[in-house]
Formats: sequence, C-alpha cells, structure tokens
Amino acid sequence: MESVWIDVNGLSWHVRKSFNVALVDPPPVVMVHGLGVASHHMVPTARRLAADYQVYAPDLPGFGASEHPPRALTVPELADRLDAWLGVMGLARVPLIADSFGCQVVVDLALRYPARVERLVLVSPTIDRHARTARQQLWRAWRDQPREARSESGRVCRAYFVEMGPRRAIQTLRYALRDRIEEKLPHLRQPALVVRGSRDPIVPRYWAEEVARLLPCGRLVVIPGAAHKLNYGASRQLARVARPFLRHAGDGAPAPPAGERMAR
Repeated sequence: MESVWIDVNGLSWHVRKSFNVALVDPPPVVMVHGLGVASHHMVPTARRLAADYQVYAPDLPGFGASEHPPRALTVPELADRLDAWLGVMGLARVPLIADSFGCQVVVDLALRYPARVERLVLVSPTIDRHARTARQQLWRAWRDQPREARSESGRVCRAYFVEMGPRRAIQTLRYALRDRIEEKLPHLRQPALVVRGSRDPIVPRYWAEEVARLLPCGRLVVIPGAAHKLNYGASRQLARVARPFLRHAGDGAPAPPAGERMAR
C-alpha cells in the first residue's frame, strides 16, 4: 500500500492505494473505515485483496491524515464527500467494503448515488437500532476491547484522541446514533454481503440478522471467534468470504439468497 493525497473540492484527502506491478488493469475495490479509526485499519484486509484488485482506502474528511473540515460531518455529508472523491478518482459502479460506522456512510451513498455503487460488503454494521444510546454503544465498545488485538488498541486510542480529537469523535457518534440505517436498507438494490464476528458485542447476532433480512439482496456470513474489528483482527477470514462475492462485480450477478453461513 502506498499513500497519495488527492484534492477534492479544495479539501486534501489522504488515500492508501495498493501497488502490484503484476496486475494489468485490475478491477477496483474501495474500502471505507469506521468511526475514530482511518484507512490504516483497513490495511491488513486491503493487502490480502491487492493480489487481485486495485484497492483504495481513503481517510474520510476529519479522519486520519485527511484534512479536517471546521466541524464534524453528518452521515449524509460524509456520503456526499465520498461521492465527490469517487468522481475525482473516476470510479463508478465500484464495489465497496465498509467497516462499522463506515457501513452507515456507504449505505447512504448507495441509496442516494446508486450509479456509484456496484455491490456492498458491510462488515460489522452499526448502529443496532435496539441500542441507540451513547451509553449502550460505549459499554459495548468497552466490552469489545479485550477481544481485539493489543497492537490495534493503542492505534485506535491515538486515532480517537490525537488524529480525530475527542470533540469531533463525540459529535460524529451523535450523528451515527441519529442515522436510521434500518430505514434505508430496504430501498437498496445493490447486492450486499453482511459480515459479523461471532464474538462481536457491538453488533449482536440478532442485529446482523436483521440487517441482512432488511436488504432486498442481502446475505449474512459469520466468522467464528472474531470480534468487531474484522478488517484488522480477522483479515484472512474476511478476505476469504469477500473474494467470491467481489468476483461477480460488474457482471450483474445478484447476491446469493438471503440466509446465514459460518465462515471457517
């Protein structure tokens, strides 16, 4: 992965981009990070997919090394900015892999800019509509920390408190809590794969099942033993389940029938 900076409507974006000289005109895949973290969180999975795809992992505005707007952006505003970035990059009908809060951004993007999105991989999608309070979400996040890799925990703390800043993080969480993803999911027409770790307290089994059920062309895959941060802590398993789904990108193939399976 290499870092590049792109100007989008006067705002500087930091983007991690895969580099593989063995590939000629590889199909693109865009990876969108979650709350607090940035594109570094997507790198383990991105490297695994880079053998077959041109992978792009941007830092959304206000996250990571991208320029920070004067205030935190709402979910629709982030989707608007992501659409503008895709336009500058010349990407249309591209598969997106999103993580946690990033799922809310790409669902909004897919709903309002359907021509941009070919299919979706929703990894650990938030926010559970049955636990839509900051207290409940923070409690679940606290429970998740011991289940994640220690090397990632320190990086996440730096992202929240240094790169993003507590004030922007808190406001973005408020926007995430207000976003009714469950009302948008039934209107998506793109094939979608929902992926959950079996030990994820932030995305309980019942919520992941509901997300997949609400999607007209959705399916759920559960990765045994994994927690919330699948892109980092279970990249091998995630790439394994995502690759067959991504293989159909561009051919108009629908998602497999709704249901659930365990990924080994």
